[in-house]
Amino acid sequence: MSTKIKFILIAILLASGIGLAFTVSNNRIVEKEYISIVPIKKDSVASVAAFKQVYKVLMSPRCVNCHPKGDIPLQGDNSVIHSMQPKRGKDGKGVYAMKCANCHQSSNSPGIHTPPGNPDWHLPPADMKMVFEGKTAHELAKQLVNPQLNGHKDLQKLIAHADDGLVKAGWNMGKGRTVPPLTHAQFKKAWITWLQTGAYAPAK
Repeated sequence: MSTKIKFILIAILLASGIGLAFTVSNNRIVEKEYISIVPIKKDSVASVAAFKQVYKVLMSPRCVNCHPKGDIPLQGDNSVIHSMQPKRGKDGKGVYAMKCANCHQSSNSPGIHTPPGNPDWHLPPADMKMVFEGKTAHELAKQLVNPQLNGHKDLQKLIAHADDGLVKAGWNMGKGRTVPPLTHAQFKKAWITWLQTGAYAPAK
């Protein structure tokens, strides 16, 4: 396929909302992979309204407890300092012999108020703490879309993050724990709406 035809195809794909990632090697265009380009129709009113719903979830104990100000996670529906005093560690999975996975197994432990589980249980790493605790809606919205603060996530990765296994675990933490104020489906819809309408931050 000639270079001219390739550029024409790229233009068509971009116009239709599908992107083609490519590189140039020895004066030839080499396709790497197809990527989806998320359409954005900016609407500050809809975006802010959606984030206010998202914020309710992110401020719930199921999210805040693993996104604390300090290096010790919080626990319980009242978000108190974790009784075992585990430290974050460089990778967010604990330090020395006190690892998160020692108590938080791959699934919820049986019984009421027993350690919830997930195969990837951890806090954010030390170099990207992603603090939720104490953040205003404005501060958190700005943080979430900043690649230098959100784990280097672009728009596509942020949208996909709504279905991350540890995120979804917030709605299945075992007996005796409250769930976030929205269902996961409602949260995901609000999250994507916020991002696709411009990811505007509330005024405060």
